[in-house]
Amino acid sequence: MTVDSLSAVFGALADPTRRAILQRLTQGDAQVSDLAAPFEISQPAISKHLKVLEDAGLISRSRVATARLSHLEADRLKEASEYVERYRKFWRESFDKLDGALAVFQRDSEHDLRGRDV
Repeated sequence: MTVDSLSAVFGALADPTRRAILQRLTQGDAQVSDLAAPFEISQPAISKHLKVLEDAGLISRSRVATARLSHLEADRLKEASEYVERYRKFWRESFDKLDGALAVFQRDSEHDLRGRDV
């Protein structure tokens, strides 16, 4: 995934309505009216959200007779998840180092306190 397409994916995921649409599509393909049902926004607004998701490659759209169905393209989410995972590993290792440093600091502090007359 290129940086530009990754930016499009994260931009699409930045909106809670679009994340909810993707969540709904994990249950299967859906029509615009089905996707719009839980929201208090118009179908044209939902269609705009779908366009952003489609442009980011997170969904594909097809026609079956008169119905326009949206389909989740989960591979794009996997690529974004792998990108984030690299940083999660970095932060986990950093926190492990911090935990070690704090343990040494606490041990040394307790030792210093025991050495003083209280």
